[in-house]
Amino acid sequence: MSKIKTRPFDVANYLLDEQDMVEYLRQVVEDNDPAELAGALGAIARARGMAQLAKDTGLSRESLYKSLSGERAPSSDTLFKVIRALGFKLKVEPA
Repeated sequence: MSKIKTRPFDVANYLLDEQDMVEYLRQVVEDNDPAELAGALGAIARARGMAQLAKDTGLSRESLYKSLSGERAPSSDTLFKVIRALGFKLKVEPA
């Protein structure tokens, strides 16, 4: 019997356009989890290219992979740099 080889699921493979990315971030922000937000930004960065994000933020690729892994919440400075570099802005409205 042959074994089926599978790869771990990575949402970055399914973020095909800007609208996908925006909707994904909207859903993640609703959960109010900073580590999950960092992971979502990391997925978007992988979908677009981590090297370009590193260049745009002035942060190393290694630092970005670590900060945006979703295992912890990065500093607010890093989050804002990444959000800005990815071309997004945060919007605040009443709950």
